[in-house]
Amino acid sequence: METIYYDLRDTKGQQKEIEDKISAAAKILREGGLVGIPTETVYGLGANGLDSAAVQRIFAVKGRPQDNPLILHVTGAQWLPRYCADIPPMAYILARKFWPGPLTMILKRQPLVPDATTAGLNTVGVRCPNHPVTLAIIREAGVPIAAPSANTSGRPSCTTAQDVLEDMGGRIDSLVDGGPCILGVESTVLDLTCTPPRLLRPGGLPLEDMERLIGHIDVDKAALGTIEAHERPAAPGMKYRHYAPKAPVTVITGAPGASAREIGKRVGPTSGVICFDEYAHLFPKQVVRPLGPSEDKQIQAQRLFEALRSFDHSGVTEIYAQCPDNRGLGFAIGNRLKKAAGFHVLEADNQRVILGLTGGTGAGKSSALRALQAMGGTVIDCDQVYHEILQANAEFQNAINAKFPGVFNANGQLNRRKLGQEVFAKRDRLDELNEIVFRYLVPELERQVEAADGLYALDAINLFESGLDRLCDRTVAVTAPTELRVRRIMARDDIPEQYARLRVFAQKGDDFYRSKCDCELNNASESPDVFYREARLFFERLMESILEEKRKNAVG
Repeated sequence: METIYYDLRDTKGQQKEIEDKISAAAKILREGGLVGIPTETVYGLGANGLDSAAVQRIFAVKGRPQDNPLILHVTGAQWLPRYCADIPPMAYILARKFWPGPLTMILKRQPLVPDATTAGLNTVGVRCPNHPVTLAIIREAGVPIAAPSANTSGRPSCTTAQDVLEDMGGRIDSLVDGGPCILGVESTVLDLTCTPPRLLRPGGLPLEDMERLIGHIDVDKAALGTIEAHERPAAPGMKYRHYAPKAPVTVITGAPGASAREIGKRVGPTSGVICFDEYAHLFPKQVVRPLGPSEDKQIQAQRLFEALRSFDHSGVTEIYAQCPDNRGLGFAIGNRLKKAAGFHVLEADNQRVILGLTGGTGAGKSSALRALQAMGGTVIDCDQVYHEILQANAEFQNAINAKFPGVFNANGQLNRRKLGQEVFAKRDRLDELNEIVFRYLVPELERQVEAADGLYALDAINLFESGLDRLCDRTVAVTAPTELRVRRIMARDDIPEQYARLRVFAQKGDDFYRSKCDCELNNASESPDVFYREARLFFERLMESILEEKRKNAVG
């Protein structure tokens, strides 16, 4: 069979040509054919959802188990009464907020929906895809499109038309190319036939977003693991191994740095690695597929399936994958990775603890850090690292000198007081300096933290402005009364009171640090020894709390 290819990536082209292609695809669907369709999540393999014979062709072409139900794709909530019964008001509330979009609702079905579509269940999944081409095809066809992902069953889903051709070319009637999928993971599946609603499959709509609208949602065990062989899945993706490349996959969970180190211990010359962008350089001898920045789950979702598929052409014999946490889109990404691995999941060593200490000059961070060192901790003084980089990096020096001419003397040494007088008196000048410093400082600190093991503390006055807080298990604000800070700075740096006050008031106040940090360590003592003991007790309790939380997360 020849697969007819319709290129609709340029929807601003000739309107008549576009309409003709949409009409042609709709006609194929009405006549019982199979069409590959684009959505915002992944490409679907579509058929008339009311035509049992057409739906059966989906199962045959994909090699899909017969007890794995399909999802009906419609153009809006107005279609629900045609195919669903006993529709709760909550369905319309969710549809108004999240349709078109990556939400599939499980509802009781009307009799005209065939058993082939629902796998014999008395419920049906319905969603409205957020892609103008597919919405136009559904409207033109006048029937709901039953569409699972357009991949061979068990393989990674397709996020481009080329992926679909690789799996389905010559076996389906038509393929509509609507460009790469903007989301990259399948829809969230929510069962509304029970109270409270139950999440059957995490997907492109985060659980947190739905709970903000409708309250508590139960999470089905299938969203967290596997279901028994004798159980019937209520929604796609619940029962069978999915998304798997040819090489076996092992998923490593835990903090990004810890999971990267764990993968580093295990990889060999024929290993493949899926990792966050920041850690790709750790695997120079492996085939690496960067998943995206560790904090950008949108990019991770877009890259996930393409990364998994690409290993089939690489010759790797095993694949190790970093896994994001379960917040937001991370729940769906982790679910897909774990299913690709057949739930072969390892927890990275979680004994490493990174604390971020911040607060104004003179608040007492030095005494607090001495307490941490006495506990066996390692302190990374961000200011010291800054000066080490500055001394060794001519490009860094030139960047500062270009913005602040004259702050380096004839021997190339930085005049800290002259630079301080310039930036502490003018907030905009301080921001300009920080922008340059962060550009060179943050990558080096990230590198040092990657290699950390045990207890580490980042001493950084600009912990949040620089983005270094994302590396920390907890952030701690060290605070103190203003007059105490002024006296301490004068004594420590041998500077006059006026300059000490200038430094204090150029910095953010304690309320800023309190609002940003996870906890506060207040230093109102005149005695450094007294505060040292207070800080030691504070950190011991904090460490106990963090390690207990890590143990619970590892068990969970």
